This record gives sequence, C-alpha cells and structure tokens, in this order.
Amino acid sequence: MSSSANIMANQPSKPPVRIGDRLVELGLITQDQLRIALQEQKSTGKQLGEALLVLGFVTEDDMRNALADKLGEQAISLKGIVADPSALALIPKTLAKRHALFPVSLNLLDNELIIASADPNNIVAGDQINALLADGPQPRWRLASSAEVLSAIEQFYGHELSIDGILQELETGTIDMASLIQESEGYSHPVVRLIDALLADATLRGASDVHFEPETQFLRIRYRIDGVLRQVRVLHLRYWSAMVVRLKVMAGMNIAETRAPQDGRISLTISGRPVDFRSAVQPTIHGENFVLRILDRKRGIVAITGLGLSEPQLNLLQLMLSRPEGILLVTGPTGSGKTTTLYSVLGHLNSEAVNIMTLEDPVEYPMPVIRQTSLSDAVKMDFAEGIRSMMRQDPDIILVGEVRDKDTAEMAFRAAMTGHQVFTTLHTNSAIRSIPRLIDLGIKPDVLAGNVIGIIAQRLIRTLCPACKAPHTPSPIEVQLLRLAAGEAARIYRPVGCPACEQQGYKGRMSIMELLKFDADLDELVTQRASLKTMSDHLRQRGFISMAEDGMRRVREGFTTLEEIGRVVDLTELIG
Repeated sequence: MSSSANIMANQPSKPPVRIGDRLVELGLITQDQLRIALQEQKSTGKQLGEALLVLGFVTEDDMRNALADKLGEQAISLKGIVADPSALALIPKTLAKRHALFPVSLNLLDNELIIASADPNNIVAGDQINALLADGPQPRWRLASSAEVLSAIEQFYGHELSIDGILQELETGTIDMASLIQESEGYSHPVVRLIDALLADATLRGASDVHFEPETQFLRIRYRIDGVLRQVRVLHLRYWSAMVVRLKVMAGMNIAETRAPQDGRISLTISGRPVDFRSAVQPTIHGENFVLRILDRKRGIVAITGLGLSEPQLNLLQLMLSRPEGILLVTGPTGSGKTTTLYSVLGHLNSEAVNIMTLEDPVEYPMPVIRQTSLSDAVKMDFAEGIRSMMRQDPDIILVGEVRDKDTAEMAFRAAMTGHQVFTTLHTNSAIRSIPRLIDLGIKPDVLAGNVIGIIAQRLIRTLCPACKAPHTPSPIEVQLLRLAAGEAARIYRPVGCPACEQQGYKGRMSIMELLKFDADLDELVTQRASLKTMSDHLRQRGFISMAEDGMRRVREGFTTLEEIGRVVDLTELIG
C-alpha cells in the first residue's frame, strides 16, 4: 500500500451528523428545543425524533425531510395520496407489510416503480423487490414515515381501484351516504375510490379541467385535454348525489347547500407528486354542475426558455424584463396560458436580491421565496386595495392577477410610476388592442405612454402527435399563407390518429406569441391618440411579428397544422 493510502487509512472517519444537530443546522429547531427534547428522551426512553414530534417542535414532514437529507435519500409524503392500481398489482400485500413498504406509482415512460419505505436501505427488502421485479420496472426508493406506510397498506390493498371495476361494484351494491363524509376509514366506499380514480385518470392523461355535468337521466363526465373537451364517461344519474357529496367534502364545501354556487380546493398526491384542484359547483336545472381545474405544478411552472419562443423573441423578452420599472401586460382569452407565462417570468427574476409579491384570484402554484396573496370573499379585499396594501411591504416586483376595472388599472399604473416592475393580465384579442382597452378603462394616454414596458399576446395551439403525423403537400392557399417562394419546398404535416394520441392526431400544446415592446416613437403615437392602423404600420416597420406569423413558423417547423392555427387566430391578415 502506498504511503498516501496509509495516511488516508489512518485518518479517523468523519463522525455522522446526528439528526438533532441536522435539524438545528436547517433552522427547524433551536438549541434550547434540542436540549429539552434530549431531556425528554432520557426520561421517557423515546427516540429523539419521536420526542420532538410529541413536544410539537417539528412537524412530521420536517422530520422526514431532515432524516432523508441525513441519509442521502429522497423523501415522500403519503398524505392525501391516490393509489395507483398498476403499482399495487406488482407487490403483494404480505411482502409490503413484512418490510413496511408501499408501491406509490408506476411510470411506464421511464419504466420506474416508486416505492415508499421507512427504511430504504433495508438490504433484505431491496433484494426481494429486485428479484420480484427482475424483468419489470426499476425500483426507485423514497423515505416515508412508518405510520404513513402502514396506514397506506391497510387503506389501499384489497379494494377494487380501476374505474370499470368500481362502477361494477356500485351497480351491485347500495350507497351508504354517511360513510362518504368520513375523511378516514371511508376508503372502503366505492364512490370514494371512484372520485379518486377519476381525478388520477384525468391528471395522468394531461387534462386541464374535469367536468361533471348532470343531464335528465345521466351524468356526463368530460376532460379538457389540449384545450378541447372530450367525453370520457356516461354514468347513471343515481350515482351523482353521492359523488357530489364526496367532491364537496374533499373541497371543503358545505354539503347541505345545494342552491348556491360554491368554490373550494382539493389537494392530492398523484404519482408521488402534489396536485391541486380548484373546484367550483354551480346549480343547474338538472342538478349541481361540478368543474375542477387541475393545477399540476409539474406542468404548470416552466423555465422562460421552455416557453417555445424563437431566439429573437426570447432576446426581446429579456430586454423588456431588464427595464427596472413599468408595467408588462400579458393578454389573451381564458385558458391561453397567461398565468404560466407570468409564473415563468417570475421564476426567471426570482432571487434573494428582490422582493416579489403577488395578488391572485386565487393563487394557482405556490412558489418559493415569493410572497403570494390569494383574494377571496372571506378576505374582503379587491385588487385595488391589495395593491395599495402591497406597496407598504417594500416590493420590487408586483404581480396583479388581472386588470378588470378602473381602480385596479389606476393602482397598477401608480405602482409602475413609483419605481416598481408590475406584471398583470388583460383580456384583449391582440397586443395592439390592449392600448385602446386601457384607455377605455380610464388610463390617460400620457400616463400609459411612459409606463408600459411591453405587451405579450398569446394563444395555446395543439401540437401534432409525433408518433403518427404524416407529410402533407401544401395547397395553393396554404403556400400563400406560409409565404413560400415559388418552388420552395416546405415539409408540413397533417394529423392522422393513433393509440398514443387516443386517435386525436394531436398530443400536447405549445404557445404562439406576439411581443410588443414600447419605444419612444410608439409612446408618442399613443400620446397623440393615433389610430390602430398607424400604430400597427409603425410596429411593422420595426419588425413586429404577429401571432399569426408566429403560428406559421410553428407550421413550417412541423409542430402543428394551418387548421389548428386558424382555430385560434385570424389568418386573413396574412393574405394580401
């Protein structure tokens, strides 16, 4: 052995960090609290972690995350989890109970099985699982509390979890309404499992909304996937009264109120990640209509480079964001991705050096470091009052969910005029049309001119399924719209349909955008109340690219079709 190896061998190994010290390092407890917990440990004989939990110094989540960090593992919470029947089928209950492990979810795309365990380093359990999954998915271990793992095993094993199986169970049994209201021990009820299975199914299929729509004799269930509603199930109406009670219990609504609209929120863990559902119930002539908006953080927050902007567009956006004060507007109809764009911008600007505050109705995706405020009837605060209050919190950047009236518009511009960056949304059809809309809301042209950084208008378009899209020869009108030169070849595609895209021909969505940056000349035109045509001509001379033109770029790149662009924007401007 070399001398350097001897030196290394003789060096004392670094002592492991104790869990108590790690909790102090992370700022979760103080030295005084650790001292009290150690005294409690000596007098009762409990584990230190258990003593800290009993004393209320840390939460179970904090303890699990600190322990995972100490062991070099990833932690997972099983609270509010929705079981994955395909994962449960891979590991028998006897094996799961023997080693206190729980199969959370099966990811077919990555061929991985996520397994929660109180002891991910258990060699015996690892060997048995590896042998069981020899020709199957790769196990990926996560640390969870022993109590949560054992509770999940008892709760989910032994029950029918597929939608078809649960419906068959419902058809042959009776519905006990009382057990639907129980948060715990109610999982044996088929309606409880049916709702969980439907919400998990919608999330895993990439839906943005779930609609439960009662008719005279039946209940229609539709998912909005890639911006288009699709009917997925039709159930007998007799199940709906029990289903709506369960949904209201989950969303924290009043189950006795059936004649007034209500709002709520549901939080579940699906495929090992947290997913929120914004819920709304509306009375109709056939019963209560229930709609859930799926807020999946995995898909909802993307990097600014992931917005699909061309290089010149990305450079232009970063140039606009570098301006220290002023207002940036994002416009488009409901469901056009405005919130995603604004969250991407905030994520890009987020750092310890700036104080970012938001005012939303309601907060859709919680973000670290950013101070987010949710408006609601209970808070008794509107956007204008909220901005006034936020101005006293020393913000650098303010996000206002939406400018919908004169008071909100005036307060947003007042914040922009006093040295803040303000981001907000507005409902208009194009970027240039936001200018007359703001004037209509009561903002004077000379105030508007000096304080708008820029305006982004956007739409979401469906993208062609990469597995089945087929080459297509453009027609003469398509050649004209795509502005192809004579003899220029363009490889464009048409939708076909296959099992991967559920025979739709389209799979996934992307945004098309137009970015309007305000300059001194445009400010002057706004002050002079110039016509939209005059301002549009000025922008054209400066190289402005409209949404329709950005859509044509996407068609030429082979991502989508002319028909899809024509569904969301007016293409007539391209002819002439």
